[in-house]
Amino acid sequence: MNLPDQVAEALLAPLVDQHCRGVRRDDLVRSAFETLIAASETPAPPGTTHFDSPIGMAVRRWCAPVLGLEPHVPPAVYLARRLELGAAEVNRLLLRAAGVVAFLMDGGDEQDVLSVAETGRLGGAAADEIVRLERIEEEIAADGLPSLDYLDRLAHEVGVRASRCVGFSSVVAYRCGLDFEPGRPSRGLLLAAAGRRLADPKQPLTDPVLLRHLLWIAVDVARERALPIQFPCGNGGDRPHRGDPALMSGFIQALLPLSVPVILLDCYPFHRQAAHLAAAFPHVYVGEATTAVLGELLELVPFHKLLFGSGGAGVAETCYLGAHNHRRGLGRVIADRLESGDWSVADAVRVAHMLGSANARRIYRL
Repeated sequence: MNLPDQVAEALLAPLVDQHCRGVRRDDLVRSAFETLIAASETPAPPGTTHFDSPIGMAVRRWCAPVLGLEPHVPPAVYLARRLELGAAEVNRLLLRAAGVVAFLMDGGDEQDVLSVAETGRLGGAAADEIVRLERIEEEIAADGLPSLDYLDRLAHEVGVRASRCVGFSSVVAYRCGLDFEPGRPSRGLLLAAAGRRLADPKQPLTDPVLLRHLLWIAVDVARERALPIQFPCGNGGDRPHRGDPALMSGFIQALLPLSVPVILLDCYPFHRQAAHLAAAFPHVYVGEATTAVLGELLELVPFHKLLFGSGGAGVAETCYLGAHNHRRGLGRVIADRLESGDWSVADAVRVAHMLGSANARRIYRL
């Protein structure tokens, strides 16, 4: 891939990873590692291995040299090197090799994964938190409060968390689908839903009334503090078709006068619908992690509406590969645009910087 020097430098510039989660801090045996690189997060069928997959091949090709190995080493050699170096050193090498200047992390409070601060320290970068709304609710529900106290605490705690984060996220798509009623729930509906919820508080939150209420609490706080809200979409849960972001167009329209940024993540195979929403609404953005559709997105999405995010989680290899694939994928798209004469070199440099970091810096106020 022959690119002008200015474009190559722009692609290698530090990235803002606006969509990642914590990676494991402990040494991993093969079965645990393979589970973490599998999309299904389940063991491979007997007689097979998750290394025989696109990500498994990518780990052996691109991550092996970062750990001081030859490309394409056998899985056993790669994993032995991982154990030899130790989890802390593996995480340090891979996170720093990603070339990220800021990690914006959803979560990171589990005991077995790196915290936000640890990720920043090992990655040699800034690190800030994206607060998962459903996690806040589940912590409060577990306290066994009366309904009114539970509702008051929800509003209070979302406001408190907002003071130390750069954005919110919601997995409403995977809990009840994106075809939820867009308006605020009535007080009567809310009290009834709270009663049902507190009768069985140990289960994940799936009640559409409470999920909608939680979103509107976050909207009010986000408007006051100029925070964006992320929405993972795409195929997820037991009703994958309900991850189509077009289904939440009513909610998106309701937010238009409030100017709260909405960032649609993991949109494949509904990336065209997400692109349409980003083009149609000034407060809607698309987070790019699937580089296979990057060319399509750049045909549809305004360039100031597209943001890089590795989607990394579980093991540091996923963060590194997310950044590596972004640079390679965008490089291929730019090469095609330059060869066809559709873009100038200056255009390509500007787009690379916007997608890689500038858009995220503006939206998250970094």
